[in-house]
Amino acid sequence: MKNGNDVIVAVELGSSSIRAIAGRRLPNGNIEVIGLADEPAQNCIHKGAVENIEKTTQAIASVIARLDLVAGGHIKSVYVGLGGQSLHSRKNCVKRQFPEVTQITSHMVDMMLDSNYNENYAGYNIHEVVQQESLVGNRQVEDPVGMQTESIEARFLNVVARAALEDNIRKCVKGAGLNVADILVSPLMLADAVLRPDEKRSGCAVVDMGAETTTIIVYTKNILRHLIVLPIGGSNVTQDIAAQKIEWDEAEMLKLKHGTAYRNDTVSDEETIELNYGQKITTDKLLNIIEARYEEIVANAWHQIKPFSDMLLSGQVVLTGGVSRTKNLVPCFQFFAQCNKQVKIFKGLPDGIVTSPNVVIPEDGRYLSLMGLLLHGDQNCLATKEPEKPKEDPAPVQTEEPAVADISSGPSTVQPEKPVKDDTPKKDSWWKNMWKKVQDGLSEE
Repeated sequence: MKNGNDVIVAVELGSSSIRAIAGRRLPNGNIEVIGLADEPAQNCIHKGAVENIEKTTQAIASVIARLDLVAGGHIKSVYVGLGGQSLHSRKNCVKRQFPEVTQITSHMVDMMLDSNYNENYAGYNIHEVVQQESLVGNRQVEDPVGMQTESIEARFLNVVARAALEDNIRKCVKGAGLNVADILVSPLMLADAVLRPDEKRSGCAVVDMGAETTTIIVYTKNILRHLIVLPIGGSNVTQDIAAQKIEWDEAEMLKLKHGTAYRNDTVSDEETIELNYGQKITTDKLLNIIEARYEEIVANAWHQIKPFSDMLLSGQVVLTGGVSRTKNLVPCFQFFAQCNKQVKIFKGLPDGIVTSPNVVIPEDGRYLSLMGLLLHGDQNCLATKEPEKPKEDPAPVQTEEPAVADISSGPSTVQPEKPVKDDTPKKDSWWKNMWKKVQDGLSEE
């Protein structure tokens, strides 16, 4: 139940860093972000999946400990975003044939939904099911209930991920001394945060570009049509630069400082960049390396969107994630993907999110999925204080004391002790004995 003043806490296991966010639900339903925390994910997370249980557990405990300071209480549970390379969607159909014309009921549809949930994907779990249009006879309809037909084909889109992905998340959260409020599919939370209802309805694609993965989400007619996580991202650009015998940290700096996803021909081949240890690299060579990798990322992303491009009536592609801030990424997308759709970078905060005066959310898009998790949170994540039980006075110790009359408040209520009866036979007195003898003499006469 969504109550005002509830504190919602969410954690995301990103490839570059493990991030956490805390927000307080306001009476008007908005979420006020009250704290952010992040920890480097080096050697913890690989392509969105837990690689080291112990280090990931420590990182989660660290970010939550920092949020404890601003949450106004002890954090006991968290919402966790599910992402990573193995996450993707799969289509499934459930068919029913009837011996005669039959009216479709909601119970029949529910039974087919149950059959879909029982679909076995070896090593994978179903995390979300999105119902697509059903084929009733020869007609494709959104809601088949009430229609008459001899056959129906219910179509579903199942969002699946390797079973180990969720298992490892739960191990890490539990190891950090926390409960899992819920595990939600991060890309779907992100799409809800950055897309308006009319954009989902008219058709829109989201491309979330991270350090080691690029996630594509496609909506048309307000229905999820496709979700996939590609194992490629901004760190591949850094890796290509480092392959030129350049230290990783310096390669990352070169990418951020000089990198552009798309360039014109005005750059001179003669320009050189001085590196550490006396090394040099020409600007032209550096930009060729960077541009080639971004071209590959964009081409792969568009390859996933293209089958649905005719259904994107609004003709819109929304770019998010840290890599989306790369210089000239929009023209890169339009040129290398030969994309005639409108391409934009999401900026600002999602609807329903506000910030407290002392919180500044980075504008690089890294916290968008987490804000989507906050908006879906419906449980207070703080430990509730149990009311203190009143302390009971210890029972007085009973001791045997002589009764004492209380003369300060009237007559004593203490009863006097009764004399003890002596049962020892007593001897008759001398006079009694003499009188007895006289009586005995008179009786003899």
